[in-house]
Order: sequence, then structure tokens, then C-alpha cells
Amino acid sequence: MSKYKTGLVLSGGGTRGLAHAGAIKFLNEIGIDVDILACCSAGSIVGSLYAAGRNPDEILDFFKSVYFFNWKHFTFNKPGFVSSQLFTHYLDPIFGDSKIGDLKKEIRIIATDLISGEQKIFDKETKVVDAIIASSSIPGIATPYIVGDAMYSDGGVLNNFPADIILSECKNMIGIYVTPIQDVKMSDLNSIRAITTRAYDLLSHRTEIHKFAYCDWFITSKKLAQYGTFERKPSRLEEIFDIGYESAKKSFYDQEEDFTSLFLKT
Repeated sequence: MSKYKTGLVLSGGGTRGLAHAGAIKFLNEIGIDVDILACCSAGSIVGSLYAAGRNPDEILDFFKSVYFFNWKHFTFNKPGFVSSQLFTHYLDPIFGDSKIGDLKKEIRIIATDLISGEQKIFDKETKVVDAIIASSSIPGIATPYIVGDAMYSDGGVLNNFPADIILSECKNMIGIYVTPIQDVKMSDLNSIRAITTRAYDLLSHRTEIHKFAYCDWFITSKKLAQYGTFERKPSRLEEIFDIGYESAKKSFYDQEEDFTSLFLKT
């Protein structure tokens, strides 16, 4: 018998992760209570804020407050353009020394152990701030993050949609995936960067796609492919948030009877 009724999976995706918050706003409106979360990268930020009791609009405000590429954050002679430590400036005022086990909801946060090459699922004794930063340190952009004697990088390297880690723990599962493959034309693939980016995106998507079927309700939107990993303008962030909300709303009412039976009836 499953330990939890409803699980929620939140993928990585940079600032596109705000679509998670928009979707959660809709879940709140229709009365769906999530019991356990599985989160990666940007999903770990949204998921931890949600599990700490922040509402979706407060999560939107948090993303607006973060300026990733402030010149003060740049590093020299380090394996990354910006220091992963910069996130403590934004996260410490919210979480302090709180541990994962202190949050109001069960949550599983993953990162990539760069030494062992294995996925790390942080336990309840891990500081929330440490787990979030480890899970969100994009390789080549942010420096790896050290927790204890381990060196971590973005959880999305190995598992950008960690539905598998709570599959056996929950009766029903909702998944939100914010990094859909962008539609391209041959003329778009006209540089080394374009080809390399396309190849990486296809590889990542192929790794995750089979896990979509683990979800009883899967939420995504092709519109998110129009947005980058590091959006900064408040208007763009609000658009991403709204896409998440509208995508959740549309997909729910497309199968309202089934989803009501699965997620709202006791």
C-alpha cells in the first residue's frame, strides 16, 4: 500500500521553473493537497518554497528578486562563471538552518555527485539550502557545490524529471515538465552552438520521456520552449508563471471527471 496519496514531480528548467508555481496555484484553487514532492534543479527551489508554506505568488516574487548574473557573483579561476555560494544570499533569509525534515511537506531533492557519477537523494537531515544549491548548480555556469566531502552539480544532469524516486511511495502522481523540446527548422541549425544545444536537448528529453507515463496527470506546454534558462524581465517571468497556470487548468478540464476521481475524491 502506498504511503502517500498524491505525489508531485517538478522538473528542472531554470526560470522556466516558475511554471511550476503557476501550476501549483491552480492545484490550490481546486483543492488538491500534495503529500510528497520529487524535485530537481529549479523544481527544487519551487518545491522547497512550496513545502515551506510559501504561496505561488510569493514564489513568483522570489524569482523576481534573484539576479543570477550580478557582476559580484562572477568567479575567477574556478570551474564555473558564477559562484554557487551566491544562492545563500537569497535562500538563507527564508530557510536559515532548517533541514529537509523540518519542512511542512515530504520532499525529495536530487543532485548529481560529480565524483561517483551517481544520483544523490538528500535525506531529512540535510540543510534545505544545501540541497537546493547542490541540485541547482548548472555545470559550466555555476561552480560545483560542496556538501560534506562530496561535490555536487545540477540534478538534471542525471535525472531532470525524477518521477521514479517517489513512484512506489504515492498512490497518484502529478508531473510538471517545463523543458519541452523546441520546434526548429533546418535554417535554425546554422552554428556549432545551435547544433550542440539541439543535440543536448534531444538527449535529455529522450532520457526523461519514458517517465512521463508514470504520472496520472502530466502537465507541460510547448510555449515554454520560447523562454530561456535565465530570464530576467519581470514581464517574462509573469508570462512563464501564467503559462504554468493555464496549462494546468486546461489539462485538468480536458479530463475533469478522471482527475476529480483520482485527486479530489476521498
